[in-house]
Amino acid sequence: QVHVVESGGGLVQAGGSLRLSCVASRTIYRIAAMGWYRQAPGKQRESVATLTRNGSTRYADSVKGRFTIGRDIGENTVYLQMNSLKPEDTAVYYCNAVAGPSEHWGQGTQVTVSS
Repeated sequence: QVHVVESGGGLVQAGGSLRLSCVASRTIYRIAAMGWYRQAPGKQRESVATLTRNGSTRYADSVKGRFTIGRDIGENTVYLQMNSLKPEDTAVYYCNAVAGPSEHWGQGTQVTVSS
């Protein structure tokens, strides 16, 4: 069982930056993959960025070059650095951890980008 808790959301103007954090309840070194997803009102949840245990990353086309996923293994934390934010990035952002056969989700953190 893994519990994850997100933080760092908020309101920012277009062009601004935010850094989201996801703290896991146990060492992320043994978690197969962690990632960030988002869900905007009336839309399906979508993958934003993922980071595997071996350090491989993958990004949605819509955020490539603007968002960066990283980790601090010692702090059991995965980050999402979001730069050049756009109004269409507005959504609830969720942290996801894949451990064994199970997926674990956080409660989400709201990101609102004003134009």
